[in-house]
Amino acid sequence: MPQWHPHREQKNLPDEFPVNPLFSRQGEVTIPRLRISDQGMLPETAYQIIHDEIALDGNARLNLATFVTTWMEPDAKRLYGESFDKNMIDKDEYPQTAAIEERCVRILADLWNSPNPDTTMGVSTTGSSEACMLGGLALKRRWQKLRKSKGLSTDRPNIVFSSSVQVVWEKFANYWDVEPRYVNINADHPYLDAEGVINAVDENTIGVVPILGVTYTGVYEPIAAIAKALDELQEKTGLDIPIHVDAASGGFIAPFLQPDLIWDFRLPRVKSINVSGHKYGLVYPGLGWVIWREKEDLPEDLIFRVSYLGGNMPTFALNFSRPGAQVLLQYYNFLRLGKDGYYAVQKTSQENALFLSKEIGEMEAFEIIADGSDIPVLAWKLKEGYTPNWTLYDLSRQLRTYGWQVPAYPLPADMEEITIMRIVVRNGFSRDLAHLFMVNFKQAVEFLNSLDRPVLQDTKYDNGFHH
Repeated sequence: MPQWHPHREQKNLPDEFPVNPLFSRQGEVTIPRLRISDQGMLPETAYQIIHDEIALDGNARLNLATFVTTWMEPDAKRLYGESFDKNMIDKDEYPQTAAIEERCVRILADLWNSPNPDTTMGVSTTGSSEACMLGGLALKRRWQKLRKSKGLSTDRPNIVFSSSVQVVWEKFANYWDVEPRYVNINADHPYLDAEGVINAVDENTIGVVPILGVTYTGVYEPIAAIAKALDELQEKTGLDIPIHVDAASGGFIAPFLQPDLIWDFRLPRVKSINVSGHKYGLVYPGLGWVIWREKEDLPEDLIFRVSYLGGNMPTFALNFSRPGAQVLLQYYNFLRLGKDGYYAVQKTSQENALFLSKEIGEMEAFEIIADGSDIPVLAWKLKEGYTPNWTLYDLSRQLRTYGWQVPAYPLPADMEEITIMRIVVRNGFSRDLAHLFMVNFKQAVEFLNSLDRPVLQDTKYDNGFHH
C-alpha cells in the first residue's frame, strides 16, 4: 500500500466542495472540484474560492529555497499590471516592446563585454532553462556544421559539465540526443575544474558548460582556468571546443560585485552566456536571456522568419506566444537601478548572506560549506558525530513550523553521503529578517537538541527539494 503523501491525498478529497453562502448566489451550494460546472459563478465567488485555497501556500518572502524574485517595488507592479496582456512574439503589434527587448540584449552584451555588443545576437526567453536549451542547440549545430565540412561523422556528440549542473542540462542532453559527460565533484575537486574538463573532452564534444553560481552551493566554477586549459588543448591537438557559461545566477552578480573576475566574453572561447532575469536580474518569474559573443556564433539556420499578424519577424525560441511584461520589467530595473543601484542591491544581499553564514558557522552544530562570497548563497552541513538524534532534514521541517522554507538535500554523485542546507538571500530579505530568522533557527536547533531519542526517520521522503 503506498505511503501517505500530501499531493496524492489531494486526489482523495471530495468530488464537490461547498461554497461560502456569503459569496454564492441562491442555489449555488456546491462546486465540482475536478470538472467544469454547467453554470458559471460571480467573479467574487471564484476569487474567494481560489484566494482561500492559496492561503495554504508558503509565504514567498520567507522562502529561502528559491532563487526566483519574490518582491518588486510598487511602480514595477504598476507597470506589470499595465503590460501583462502583451505577447512578446507580436513584434508587429507591439513594436515598442520589441524595441525594448532589443535594448536589453544590447545592454547585456555590453555588460558581459561582447566585442560587438551593438550587432551580436541575443533573445529573451521564459527563463534560463529555455535559454540553456537554445545555447546548447547552437553549440550542437556549430559542431555539426564543422564536422560535415570536414567530411566527419556527426553521430555521437557529447557535452561536458559537472555533476552539480542544473537539471536543465540533463534535459538538454536527453531531448537533443547528446551524450552528457559528467565530471563528478568530490572533496578534492568540489566543482568543475580544468583537469576534469580535459579528461572528459574529445573530438565529439560540442561544448563545455561551467556554472557561474552552482545551485547547490553558490560558488563560481573557474571559467578562466577552464578556458586556458582548452586553449592549450587546441594548441596541442587542434581541437577547438567552445564554452557556454551557465550564468543563471551569477550573470547579474559578478559584473557588479566582482567586476575584475574574468568569466565572460573577455575570454574568446566563451561563445554564449545565459542568465535568469527572474533571479538576480530582480524581475518576477519567468524571464531569461541568452547572448552570443558575436553574431556568427549563432548559426543562421536556427533562426526562423515567421509571417505573423501582418509582420515578418526572425525568431529563435522553443516557445512562441509568451508574456512581454517581464521584458519591460527588466528594462525598468536597468533604468531604475543603473550599475550603482544593482551594486547596492546585490551587495546588501551578499552582506546579509555573510552575516547568516557567520552566525550559523559560530554554532557548535554546523560547518559552513559556502559563505556567500560568490553569489549571495550560503550552505552548511551538520558536523560529523554532533548528534545521533536529528538530521538536517529534521531541522528543515522544524523551520517550517515558523514559516521558513530552507531546503536540505544531498550533494551529487560521489558526495551524496553529505547532506547540506542552503539559503538563497534575495532582494527583500533584509537584515532585520535575517536577525528574526536566526532567532527561529536557534529555537529550532534548541528544540531538536532537547530530544532524548532519535527522530523517527522516513528517508524515502527526506529529500523534498529538487534542482
